[in-house]
Amino acid sequence: MGFRWSDKHQVLVFKLCFLKETSQYFWPYWRCYFPNTQAIIYVVDSSDTDRIGIAKEEFHAILEEDELKGAIALIFANKQDLPGALDAAAVTEALELHKLKNRQWAIFKTCAVKGEGLFEGMDWLSNTLKSGGG
Repeated sequence: MGFRWSDKHQVLVFKLCFLKETSQYFWPYWRCYFPNTQAIIYVVDSSDTDRIGIAKEEFHAILEEDELKGAIALIFANKQDLPGALDAAAVTEALELHKLKNRQWAIFKTCAVKGEGLFEGMDWLSNTLKSGGG
């Protein structure tokens, strides 16, 4: 769930489990990755409009963790290739990203199976960390 790509940067990657109860089961394990985390990558299934509310709750719960207060947030609005997928603006609204006043964040439309949008998001993340964000 977490990884380090250099001695200077540690990134925390979360994938929302399908059931909230399941994701809560993993919280104790996630916390061992929190110290020194500079960025959070959050992947949202843009086609799962039924669970976007759960994704919002989980995301905001992650952001409330004391050890993650300074981490920047990269949000991937994934599965853009599927019919009915929410676009980046709709995901931004659904996740209430406009409420993130004291945190750098960016959202990128992605299609992971085609590799679309991933490099753009990781470039933003890398450049933001290089410039002192996180």
